[in-house]
Amino acid sequence: MMRPHLWMAGGLLLLAACTPSPQALQSQAQAFLDGYTAKFKELSYAAALAEWASNTKIVEGDTTNAHNTRKANEALAAFTGSVDNIEKARRFLQERDKLTPLQVKQLQIILYKAADKPQTVADIVKARIAAETAQTEKLYGFSFQIAGKPVTTNEIDNILKTATDLQQRRAAWEASKEVGRQLKDGLARLQRLRNQTVQALGYSDYFSYQVSDYGMTVDEMMALMDELVRELRPLYRELHTYARYELARRYQTSVPEKLPAHWLPNRWAQDWSAMINLAGFDLDAALKDKSAEWIVQQAEDFYVSLGFDKMPASFWEKSSLYPLPADAPYKKNNHASAWHLDLEHDIRALMSIEPNAEWYETTHHELGHIYYFLSYTNDQVPPLLREGANRACHEALGSLMGLASMQRPFLQSRGLLPAQAQSDDMQALLKEALNFVVFIPFSAGTMSHFEYELYAGNLPQEEYNRRWWELVEKYQGVVPPGPRGEDYCDAATKTHINDDAAQYYDYALSFILLYQLHDHIATKILGQDPHATNYYGNREVGKFLADIMRPGASRDWREMLREKTGEDLSAQAMLRYFAPLRDYLEKENAGRKHTLPDI
Repeated sequence: MMRPHLWMAGGLLLLAACTPSPQALQSQAQAFLDGYTAKFKELSYAAALAEWASNTKIVEGDTTNAHNTRKANEALAAFTGSVDNIEKARRFLQERDKLTPLQVKQLQIILYKAADKPQTVADIVKARIAAETAQTEKLYGFSFQIAGKPVTTNEIDNILKTATDLQQRRAAWEASKEVGRQLKDGLARLQRLRNQTVQALGYSDYFSYQVSDYGMTVDEMMALMDELVRELRPLYRELHTYARYELARRYQTSVPEKLPAHWLPNRWAQDWSAMINLAGFDLDAALKDKSAEWIVQQAEDFYVSLGFDKMPASFWEKSSLYPLPADAPYKKNNHASAWHLDLEHDIRALMSIEPNAEWYETTHHELGHIYYFLSYTNDQVPPLLREGANRACHEALGSLMGLASMQRPFLQSRGLLPAQAQSDDMQALLKEALNFVVFIPFSAGTMSHFEYELYAGNLPQEEYNRRWWELVEKYQGVVPPGPRGEDYCDAATKTHINDDAAQYYDYALSFILLYQLHDHIATKILGQDPHATNYYGNREVGKFLADIMRPGASRDWREMLREKTGEDLSAQAMLRYFAPLRDYLEKENAGRKHTLPDI
């Protein structure tokens, strides 16, 4: 969430007549890193606090938070992107063979941070910060309405999950897309400004810059995304066919060639799991009388049972965990997120928790991020490397714990399902696939390709909506309920397009990692069926997770994965997990028309 500045006492001796010894060079580099880190922590904390205020208290017409956020981010950018810091980091890296691996990693991080907002193009950086702040306020300050009456995004989501009246569903879906109209010009500005900032340090475009954090080229990343889509396409085709026929039956209408977007229980068609209500697995009913605070306490207790400490008291004091009252004079960001504000122990979560199954899983997920923060905040990991092993690892570990929290044996052990409760195992697997498998065409397909074309391909503004829906149809087999001209910008209704840009492949990779890690835990540690596990109270599982979390970004993610699982990144664990479902769906769909072509 944050970044640093560089100051050092004593100056550099790299221009001295004689070449310094490795020990002397390491000492000089460490002095530079220590000074940089101290200033970075100070400025990044200030920026994070300002961002927190901008996300948790949005007052219509009040620009105070926007001004404060812009100024704090400008100060941070002036430091991380300073010419002096860039030059010093580059000079040290010219002699990287004399430095420690940890020093080299930190210097590379400094240059990576510099490229995001380099002061060699200070005016462009300043304009970009202002544009990003304005875009965030427009997105989260928007008043959604149906038939002229204000609604929350939670209310829109509930309609899409439960309503069977197609007119009501369409009205809710279309209401969710109205915010895109006022975000389109801002997205075009961000497209231009983000590309220009990173181009100043030699990156071809913003997408290439973000991908480089994995040690991969854009071609390598996009080839990986395409391979994931191809590997899962046969199963997704069966799910798509099943959904067309099942939803047509539910809505009492004819079976469509492609799925109308408003038929699906998610605004972006990224998660269809609400289609399935498992008999004997009614977690919503078990939770409806619980408090939102109880949900968080249960999630914390899960981590504590694995051997982790309780969260600091400041988490409870400073987080924004619950929906705002209806009469609140301000709004807040409604997208769940976890924050590591000071790179030490100021950790917070931003959620709008309600006592239902979706928020139960989300809370366990977000606390996965929180415990990752706390785990790599240790003396062995310099603050500059207090990040996930890669960005996908953070999401993988959060999603892993979300998945674990929803398996029947776990829920039975927590008293949320009766011990004798029985549910249809194949329906449970189907519900899970409608979440995790359905997500891959959206994340690796639609989102990753749209942002690739947006930044690497300089997609023209007048083609945003057309190209978005072409990709949605190609990868997801989904079409809008009616014409969507270029006055709309439906891509921009997804928060990540605006404020977490060019990184959505993180989520696709995280699901692949999730199933690899889960498969290892289930088969190698617990000795349980991966479809029916209970992690609760198992300290060996906790140690396995802590060993992954503790080093942060101080170790190469590929080495870590091979060491912990014995495998390279692979979708095979995910395919094995859902193999019984594919066989089942092929029988269910016999005689039905499949309408998804090969990719």
